[in-house]
Amino acid sequence: MRRRKFETLLLVALLAETTGCSKKHIPAPVPTKTDTVVNHTPSPVGDVVGKVVVGYQGWFAAIGDGSPINRFWHWSNTWENPPSPTNTAISSWPDVRDYTTTFKTDYANLNNGSEARVFSSFSDQTVDIQFKWMKDYGIDGAALQRFNPSGIEGPVRDAMAAKVKTAAEKNGVKFYIMYDVSGWTNMATEMETDWTNKMSALTASSAYAMQNGKPVVCIWGFGFSDQNHDFTAQSCTAVIKWFQSKGCYVIGGVPTHWRDQNSDSRPDFLGVYKTFDMLSPWMVGRIGNVNDADNFFANVNKADQAYCNGNGIDYQPCVLPGDLSARQRAHGDLMWRQFYNMKRVGCQGIYISMFDEYNESNQIAKTAESQAFVPSGSNFKSLDEDGTPCSSDYYLRLTGDGAKMFKGTIPLTATRPTKPVL
Repeated sequence: MRRRKFETLLLVALLAETTGCSKKHIPAPVPTKTDTVVNHTPSPVGDVVGKVVVGYQGWFAAIGDGSPINRFWHWSNTWENPPSPTNTAISSWPDVRDYTTTFKTDYANLNNGSEARVFSSFSDQTVDIQFKWMKDYGIDGAALQRFNPSGIEGPVRDAMAAKVKTAAEKNGVKFYIMYDVSGWTNMATEMETDWTNKMSALTASSAYAMQNGKPVVCIWGFGFSDQNHDFTAQSCTAVIKWFQSKGCYVIGGVPTHWRDQNSDSRPDFLGVYKTFDMLSPWMVGRIGNVNDADNFFANVNKADQAYCNGNGIDYQPCVLPGDLSARQRAHGDLMWRQFYNMKRVGCQGIYISMFDEYNESNQIAKTAESQAFVPSGSNFKSLDEDGTPCSSDYYLRLTGDGAKMFKGTIPLTATRPTKPVL
């Protein structure tokens, strides 16, 4: 199943009201006597506050890569067969020139004559080079996505957690576990067991992210108003408090319009969101151009930040490069505008959606820079799709410059400083 597509489909009508298509916006809730606004000092700089973190899927595999799953995991719709024009799960083509081990597909050769090959996240060199990119381009950390670890995907996800730990330590990059509860029926008991028996051991690593002296854990998916996140407010609050009782700093990956209980958020979940130490509202599929980004800044992000400031919650908004397959990126202008706006809003951290999301064409990792590097006869867009040449590492460089502006090491500027090609 393509990750989080259901939220995008669910909110098609909502987007018309909250993006540049309309001036209508969702106001912040009016405080009541039981919801008094009191300003709190944000948390001090740590491994997520004051930092730029990427979402890291690490979910690509291939037949013959030695992984427990031994399938073309997330490259194909039918994992037992190589990806091809009629069997693909991706919307962008990766640049694989930095990988020492790659796997042949059933696509035609690239337009430059090279074989059309893909990487496996299970390869130690793949994880190492991707974390080296983070280090080299100034990205502070990675949130390792962890879905329900039971069933066929469990062993490979366990292995990926160990590989990420090793690569993060080697390259001096922080990481933390980000549980995604989508479709996880027995989420409450199984997640607590998974943390106790497996994932908590990772916090002994020097590379594990700490905030306020506590190991960081993120839970993505509480409160979304769809059938894939059908949990009660009481059960969600109990899980958050359980992690906090174990000494964790807990981030919530929450609905875009979490303050409005009649939108993409379930009713009566505001108390759940207030229990988190940090909130990171989801943004993929919500904006597609600079005007949309400015509309969200004025009508959503400012009010989000004000609410968080008034309730002692740190705020970590998403910044995304845009859907390459939908021609949203404008050679980096969309992404830079978000960095500019989030710096102005005064957020505590930034979450990049995502590092390696080739499935939804929302990746910043190295990508085909021109049609010479995509399979012949395919429909994949390359980074130069709007006529502006861009190097394969352009969005890594852009993210690094955005991180510098966020941290104040370069001045706040609405003009993107990153050159598409060096």
